[in-house]
Amino acid sequence: MVDAWHRFIKNVELRRFVVLAIIIVVLWMVRSMMNMILFTFILTYIVVNWVHLVRRWLPKLSPAIITVVTYVLLLLLLYFGVTKYLPVLVRQIIKMVNSVVKFYETNDTTAFYHYINHYVSTATIMNQVKHGISLAVSTLTSIGVVTATFLLSLILSFFYTLELDQMESFSLLFLDSKFSWFFQDVAYFGKKFTNTFGVVLEAQFFIAICNTVITTVCLTVMKMPQIFALALIVFIFSLVPVAGVIISTIPLSLVAYSVGGLRDVVYIIIMVIVIHAIEAYVLNPKFMSSQTDLPIFYTFVVLLVSEHFWGTWGLIVGVPIFTFLLDILGVKSIHHHRKSRRA
Repeated sequence: MVDAWHRFIKNVELRRFVVLAIIIVVLWMVRSMMNMILFTFILTYIVVNWVHLVRRWLPKLSPAIITVVTYVLLLLLLYFGVTKYLPVLVRQIIKMVNSVVKFYETNDTTAFYHYINHYVSTATIMNQVKHGISLAVSTLTSIGVVTATFLLSLILSFFYTLELDQMESFSLLFLDSKFSWFFQDVAYFGKKFTNTFGVVLEAQFFIAICNTVITTVCLTVMKMPQIFALALIVFIFSLVPVAGVIISTIPLSLVAYSVGGLRDVVYIIIMVIVIHAIEAYVLNPKFMSSQTDLPIFYTFVVLLVSEHFWGTWGLIVGVPIFTFLLDILGVKSIHHHRKSRRA
């Protein structure tokens, strides 16, 4: 029995497979806390890299001061965003929806409108209204839960970043314990996932910014209403690899049709095709350095499967997790041109 145990410890591949299975089981058991885990990880990763970047330019500045100033600025941005810009965004979204509804109400002479009006009964409409009310209530509840989770994640990431050196020193103690092999494998997978997720997250974030800027400029030239709300919608959808640009076409086309008719819808489709081409052939090779580039078919399959299992989060973390598994299996490794940093 003792010999089998020692052989198991020396068999690195089998050992790491077992450790990875244990990690997956533990994450499945705490799946109700997954929102907080992902929020904390993303916030910590971003702030830690920001602290390293600032210290590279200002090496004499204390990491604690940088962390405190960063979170104070972040809280101020959140405060102004909620108190000043959120009401503006809500008003623009309401105006955008009202303008689309008003357009279709004033164009009730079309054959399509009469066809729908003929076959849709009042009972169906009432059921849809009830469903919409229940959906609105559940959405408001979800927003409250997500807000509380985000604030708790913000606090956790603050303390982690504030005591970064102490966290690293304390974590090293696990590597010298009796079960050091287990914690070494956990550290191995943690470093792999942080590096892989970081590369994809950074790349997709910059791609989303570029897509939003280009789309906003085009929408401004087309004289679309509620530019701020549309820009935010485009940015959120652009965080989803590949599919985000295509999904954002739906709300943009609805607004475009209500403003300029079919002609503006054609312009929107052409704009999306051009932006998708820029993302595929310019932005992805630039930001990802052709390291995590996946075929579009694989990307869509991963997004569909991850969305089925993890919901909205799956659209954001599905591709990084798939890339991480490819790296672990040795199918496609991530080669860094910069020094890896721990989150």
